Amino acid sequence: MQAKNIIIAHINDQDEKLTYIAKEIWDHPQVALTETFASKLLAKELEDDGFTVEWGAGQMPTAFIATWGAGKPILGFLGEYDALPGLSQKLTTEKDPVEAGGPGHGCGHNLFGTACAASVMALKAAMERENIPGTIRFYGCPAEETLVGKVFMARDGVFDGLDAAISWHPGSTNIVWNGSSLALNSFKVSFYGVASHAGAAPQMGRSALDGAMLMDVGMNYLREHIIQEARIHSVITSGGQAPNVVPAFAQIWYFVRAPHREQVEEIYARVLDIAKGAALMSGTTHEIEFITGGYELLPNDTLSELLYEKMAEVNDLTFTEQERAFARSLQATFPAQSLEQDFAWTQKSVKGALSREDLQDPLWERVLLHSDTPPTLGGSTDVGDVSWITPTGQLTTTCWPLGTPGHSWQTVASSGSSIGAKGMLFVAKAMALAGLDLLTKPHLVAQAKADFVRAKNGKAYVNPLPENAVPK
Repeated sequence: MQAKNIIIAHINDQDEKLTYIAKEIWDHPQVALTETFASKLLAKELEDDGFTVEWGAGQMPTAFIATWGAGKPILGFLGEYDALPGLSQKLTTEKDPVEAGGPGHGCGHNLFGTACAASVMALKAAMERENIPGTIRFYGCPAEETLVGKVFMARDGVFDGLDAAISWHPGSTNIVWNGSSLALNSFKVSFYGVASHAGAAPQMGRSALDGAMLMDVGMNYLREHIIQEARIHSVITSGGQAPNVVPAFAQIWYFVRAPHREQVEEIYARVLDIAKGAALMSGTTHEIEFITGGYELLPNDTLSELLYEKMAEVNDLTFTEQERAFARSLQATFPAQSLEQDFAWTQKSVKGALSREDLQDPLWERVLLHSDTPPTLGGSTDVGDVSWITPTGQLTTTCWPLGTPGHSWQTVASSGSSIGAKGMLFVAKAMALAGLDLLTKPHLVAQAKADFVRAKNGKAYVNPLPENAVPK
């Protein structure tokens, strides 16, 4: 009981400082692999608190590991802090960028890393006062938005030896994420042709853009013959510079997603043949640049139950009428059906029924019990790779209004507001209390490891990166 009180008091005493840190990161958004401001700020806080900091995990200058304590168990807290391009936004309920085309925290990672740092510092305070053995680590993980950071860190073995990992993500409800996510391959296909005058001598040219477009035609036909749950999406990153010049270079960037890693690999093998065919048809050559791959999230029942228990135990999240008014103003700008879609997803994710009257409340304060059969997330996360290395639990708390579209300016606005800060402080307490139980109740670690072994079902984690891959 004493250790619990120390943790709660530590975070409550630091609430203004933690809110300031999160807002500073919000004010200085930087995209994947460039997060120098956030990583240095968080690392300094942890180092000043007595943690030993090591930089450069996974060949990434903005990755770091902060460690305190000794012996077993070893617990990892996964922090993120990268922003998204093109989502710059002021702290207002109307779309108004700080910098046109600039980055913004459209996934709330300014809150993400700060909450995990708050958790380990509070946990350290309790461990010191109560002489609790064990090791705690904060993992400063860059480039989650591009699914790069933790995959490269995992390749370097930095998560090996962990007894458990804890993570979270800002959201619109207070609930454990006990469902899975989609495995993924991210890769670019570059085509090389021959430039020529498109009007005077087209026969002399070989269009790299034709190669890219023919490949996308092939990919569209492939969609008919893959599992329904798979996803393929792309952007043309380079398609030429002028219509009267046959493009000598073109590039298309793909994500291939599916519920399981082996399904992604099966689809990817067919994609490679499509690329070859497109090059043959267009008379070009091609190269594949594999950027990253990732595993689906492997839920852990023991950790999910523990995180729910601790959220319900803290249960101190309250919003003011002013904050609700801000949230309603944001909701008024959402795309049609956004609110209904979020409500329907939440309904599938919880145990028991929700009332449609709940739609009238833009900010949900109560803790929801997760379903035994949750839906699979349509997106991907590099937390998935960690979950195949060590038992991993993840939760979300209310930092945005219900219905907030992901990766949007509205998410940026809410993540920089007091709404986001309150959700961050709430989850920091819950994660730290969960860590305390894992440190002091060995049977929980044993149960989590047993769940982990069952969930893997004899499959081994094989890092998906090719040899000599570098983060980009």
